[in-house]
Amino acid sequence: MGRAAAAGGGAGGARRWLPWLGLCFWAAGAAAARGSDNGEVLPESIPSAPGTLPHFIEEPDDAYIIKSNPIALRCKARPAMQIFFKCNGEWVHQNEHVSEESLDESSGLKVREVFINVTRQQVEDFHGPEDYWCQCVAWSHLGTSKSRKASVRIAYLRKNFEQDPQGREVPIEGMIVLHCRPPEGVPAAEVEWLKNEEPIDSEQDENIDTRADHNLIIRQARLSDSGNYTCMAANIVAKRRSLSATVVVYVNGGWSSWTEWSACNVRCGRGWQKRSRTCTNPAPLNGGAFCEGMSVQKITCTSLCPVDGSWEVWSEWSVCSPECEHLRIRECTAPPPRNGGKFCEGLSQESENCTDGLCILDKKPLHEIKPQRWSRRGIENASDIALYSGLGAAVVAVAVLVIGVTLYRRSQSDYGVDVIDSSALTGNSLLLNSSMQPDLTVSRTYSGPICLQDPLDKELMTESSLFNPLSDIKVKVQSSFMVSLGVSERAEYHGKNHSGTFPHGNNRSFSTMHPRNKTPYIQNLSSLPTRTELRTTGVFGHLGGRLVMPNTGVSLLIPHGAIPEENSWEIYMSINQGEPSLQSDGSEVLLSPEVTCGPPDMIVTTPFALTIPHCADVSSEHWNIHLKKRTQQGKWEEVMSVEDESTSCYCLLDPFACHVLLDSFGTYALTGEPITDCAVKQLKVAVFGCMSCNSLDYNLRVYCVDNTPWAFQEVVSDERHQGGQLLEEPKLLHFKGNTFSLQISVLDIPPFLWRIKPFTACQEVPFSRVWCSNRQPLHCAFSLERYTPTTTQLSCKICIRQLKGHEQILQVQTSILESERETITFFAQEDSTFPAQTGPKAFKIPYSIRQRICATFDTPNAKGKDWQMLAQKNSINRNLSYFATQSSPSAVILNLWEARHQHDGDLDSLACALEEIGRTHTKLSNITETQLDEADFNYSRQNGL
Repeated sequence: MGRAAAAGGGAGGARRWLPWLGLCFWAAGAAAARGSDNGEVLPESIPSAPGTLPHFIEEPDDAYIIKSNPIALRCKARPAMQIFFKCNGEWVHQNEHVSEESLDESSGLKVREVFINVTRQQVEDFHGPEDYWCQCVAWSHLGTSKSRKASVRIAYLRKNFEQDPQGREVPIEGMIVLHCRPPEGVPAAEVEWLKNEEPIDSEQDENIDTRADHNLIIRQARLSDSGNYTCMAANIVAKRRSLSATVVVYVNGGWSSWTEWSACNVRCGRGWQKRSRTCTNPAPLNGGAFCEGMSVQKITCTSLCPVDGSWEVWSEWSVCSPECEHLRIRECTAPPPRNGGKFCEGLSQESENCTDGLCILDKKPLHEIKPQRWSRRGIENASDIALYSGLGAAVVAVAVLVIGVTLYRRSQSDYGVDVIDSSALTGNSLLLNSSMQPDLTVSRTYSGPICLQDPLDKELMTESSLFNPLSDIKVKVQSSFMVSLGVSERAEYHGKNHSGTFPHGNNRSFSTMHPRNKTPYIQNLSSLPTRTELRTTGVFGHLGGRLVMPNTGVSLLIPHGAIPEENSWEIYMSINQGEPSLQSDGSEVLLSPEVTCGPPDMIVTTPFALTIPHCADVSSEHWNIHLKKRTQQGKWEEVMSVEDESTSCYCLLDPFACHVLLDSFGTYALTGEPITDCAVKQLKVAVFGCMSCNSLDYNLRVYCVDNTPWAFQEVVSDERHQGGQLLEEPKLLHFKGNTFSLQISVLDIPPFLWRIKPFTACQEVPFSRVWCSNRQPLHCAFSLERYTPTTTQLSCKICIRQLKGHEQILQVQTSILESERETITFFAQEDSTFPAQTGPKAFKIPYSIRQRICATFDTPNAKGKDWQMLAQKNSINRNLSYFATQSSPSAVILNLWEARHQHDGDLDSLACALEEIGRTHTKLSNITETQLDEADFNYSRQNGL
């Protein structure tokens, strides 16, 4: 019956059958009374009905209507006289009830069971705030009992998944997560995963989890986990399949171990060895990446050639013996046999008659004794004389030839070695003990003759070792001959004024210079003085001063009053030129030289300013730069990050230098930790050239060094000692920390005039070699050869570029003949007339003006125009708490200005800053030299100088 019938069983319907229900109760009571009147007694085992409410043995359960099939709701109770259903708050008509009655044998109570059918139409026609529901109500003599409410819903399952799983490619041991959101349905669908149409049981595989929001999670991917995955959703109505997701577990290739080095390919002299490895540990699978790097490595080897022994000249004849003979000897030491060479042939001792046959033995003249023997000896002596005469003539000829060749070689260029290295960074000597194992990461090839300047070089070349393999070098493509150039001499400064200096200022970019203006910017390298130690000293007192390390960008500013009156100190400053003692941790790189200032026990009352050059392209987004100090135990500890807030010291980072305010002397250095792959180191690239010992050969050497004056000064010093000539003004290369290597190549060589040896026109240097090249200058060398001696001009291009990065071109155009070669000079800006300057002359701001500025700005102002405004106008915007702790914040700010403007002394900018603040309307740049001198003189008089 429909909902209308059920509605008919509402209040009006209930009134129609409830009287019938009362009649039923009356009939039951009457029957009981009649039984009592007739004397019928109920069995004792059946308890009396009064005192018991109906108890439900079975209550209606929630049900779902599948398609158009009705469902049946049942309930059973005891003792119950009647049971009726009530759906959605309305009574169900009695005609829709089907009831059965029985007797519970154990208790003797009457059990009544009733069920009704609910159709899809009834549920669809109901529009209430909750689901369609039904409830049983049972009656007994004492009252009624109600069952639980059972909801009736129409079951369904939509066709489309809300989210299908997506295919993935993951490396082995990576995590796989496949998302699945099943279709909407009632009841909610259960999800099951299939792999290649087979169910996945997460209970049996701990590596798989399917409990998290129907997603499939594989914690560590295995090769066996590759396959097609399907999400299955099902409820009581239907099943649905998602789209299949293909999962590929790939394996990147890995190198096997290197094989042993092969034997040297030549029996004697210079050759090569090689070793190989395969990409099978593991082999790439399922599209995994192939191994990066070289599968074959070659290194040079030197097999010592055997040297046959040769006789020295005979000694003088000995005195005549009683046997009438004298002796002479010779030794096999010119040279002695070496490396398996043959021993000298012939006798090492000779004897002959020393009396021309007049000696008497056994009372007989010597010539009468064994006449046949002595005649035979005479013949032999004649032959020996001819032989020795020929040998003597040969020795004289060889000696004359050796002397001539030596004199000829010494008349040639001082730098004639055609052995060149693309990564001379370690600073090791040229030779190495042969027992040392070659560096396993070195790849070199060699071409051309080795030219020796003197006999000492020849002797070294025959020693048991040659060509020190340099560490951490991987030249992947063709390279020319490589060998380390050791640096043996360094710069020394002791307060002298040197004629040649090199750039150190804030603007060190050479790429904007026009080629026609090149001559004024280049200086003859041979005019540089010889230096053995990079160190400078000066004596400073209460007036303070400035200590400068010429051509290095390193300087020290001692403020006025930092040293107590009537005291003076000899202050020194030096740069570590050996192996850096600061060992980088992880990705950290050294960005500056290690600068030492002292004496360490000196105490200053005002912070001094130390300026250290660096090679980082400054950006807080890409670099995290730290200032570090070496302890007395030799360990390095971090002082501060340049972005930190600190009251112990202050760091101001300019594009090319860092200015540090410190209270104690010691050894300091700057390190950088790249935050992103966009971190950039600035490299200075330059090309030098010189003639080789072969008049047809010409050597080009390309240097890539950190863009600090100190680093380039080392290159200039080394080239000066080798007779090198700067061929093009240096340029800046921005080298990114993106792990891509550096490539250097020679282009546009005149084809019919010059040639470069095959497979040597391009050299590649690994990223790590360039990124950490703070120990020794990195350079690549190329050997060119003229077709004829009449070719005197060389024109070509040097291309230096980082793969997927910046590129620079050096244009070479020079004459190879020293007589025709124009003197090329290098731009030089002197750091200081004297490395040490003391007193007022060391400062750009006159002392009297400085005092007025400090007196004005150290006093707080209601308008806020105090020292903080002075700092802001001078681009000092952070860590102002450091200045607040100083007795005179303005004086410390001016000290920092002095350190930043030691080269330009830009008083205009300071005057403009003061005018903007409104403290003064006097433009400092208009102060005449006379005024400055007068101010200094007045200051000296006030201080009794």
